[in-house]
Amino acid sequence: MSEEIEMILLEATEKMDKAIEVAREDFATIRTGRANATMFNKIVVDYYGTATPLNQLASFQVPEARMIVISPYDKGAMAEIEKALRDSDLGVNPNTDGAIIRVVLPELTEERRKEYIKMARSKAEDSRISVRNIRRHAKEALDKLQKDGDAGEDDVRRAEKQLDDVTSKHVEHIDEVLKHKEAELLEV
Repeated sequence: MSEEIEMILLEATEKMDKAIEVAREDFATIRTGRANATMFNKIVVDYYGTATPLNQLASFQVPEARMIVISPYDKGAMAEIEKALRDSDLGVNPNTDGAIIRVVLPELTEERRKEYIKMARSKAEDSRISVRNIRRHAKEALDKLQKDGDAGEDDVRRAEKQLDDVTSKHVEHIDEVLKHKEAELLEV
């Protein structure tokens, strides 16, 4: 197989790996019954006029299964952090004592769990679409190689089969991560 074909396949695989990583990060932000700091990764705070991720402005501790204690590095940002938490889709009501912010996660209702499962499925579908788009771009690059005469038909056909195998493995991986997240959400 030519070096160009190997580069196309390698690049596609790396991009698909990244798509799975993004899916994992998205799933981590979906709230489950347990508290964890990754739920706050996508929350952005207006920090002196700059949109700053919350995880850069504070440290997190989990003293109980459904409580998170947030310790801002800059106490002057407390009000903005609280506002960002209230406005987030986590459905939490933060309490502060001036030094730390306590976030008690309410019990997930059946309806809320279903909402979160729907959100997880939507994020999984976005990831699958991303993987399929990567496959399509790689296939177009392979077809161009063949059309330009830089690669033989057999090599391109073999490479496309490899590309299909890699694509289906990545889609299966996304499905597996989704299944795990759904089980986590249904856990009471």
